[in-house]
Amino acid sequence: MKAVILAGGKGTRLRPYTTVFPKPLMPVGDKPILEIIIRQLEAHGFEEILMLVGYLGELITAFFGDGKKFGVNIRYYKEEQPLGTVGGLSLIRNELDDVFLMINGDTLTTLNFSDFIDYHKSNGATATIALNRRQVKIDFGVVEVERRTKRIKGYNEKPTLDNLVSMGVNAFNPEVMDHIEPDKYLDFPNLIHSLIARSRIVKAYIFDGYWLDIGRPDDYERANAEIGSIYKELGIG
Repeated sequence: MKAVILAGGKGTRLRPYTTVFPKPLMPVGDKPILEIIIRQLEAHGFEEILMLVGYLGELITAFFGDGKKFGVNIRYYKEEQPLGTVGGLSLIRNELDDVFLMINGDTLTTLNFSDFIDYHKSNGATATIALNRRQVKIDFGVVEVERRTKRIKGYNEKPTLDNLVSMGVNAFNPEVMDHIEPDKYLDFPNLIHSLIARSRIVKAYIFDGYWLDIGRPDDYERANAEIGSIYKELGIG
């Protein structure tokens, strides 16, 4: 199986750490987050990894090489100009001839990638998005107002909102490439809107286990504090 890792972001939210260091090489515990992801993928049978790199990509290439020491084959593709969160897939169009996984290079999760791919295939989906539950607490009173009369219809003191958020882990069929133009900027939400508008099946995979995007300082610190407690669940020995 093939997996695509998006490792080209500048990591602006993690500055100053990422001023001279690419975010995917930021250590979580005793390993870079990207090494954790690669070892997880290998454990789930992904032998081919296509890595889209950009900012400081030469450091990532130097660290992982051809991937043999991690039990995988890694090939690198550099975005000479930013192409968005999915536009870079156009660089590897000819490589994506079967179902493939796409994951952000800053994702720490105990998600079982094998189960995720099996779910995608069994549902006949063009795309499947892994989702995690998140609660957002609003520290103010939220007022519902009738737009025309400005009459107050309701008042909710400091509510907690429940949401399903994208984890940065997705499964795609090759046909998704029909919706990605060569060398054109395209972000993930626009791709999903395009698939839905054309009546393609886009499924949700709701995962209630551990997930963190380490792109923010608070989440990065949390990941390092919690890595010991979830390490066995990562399935990397």
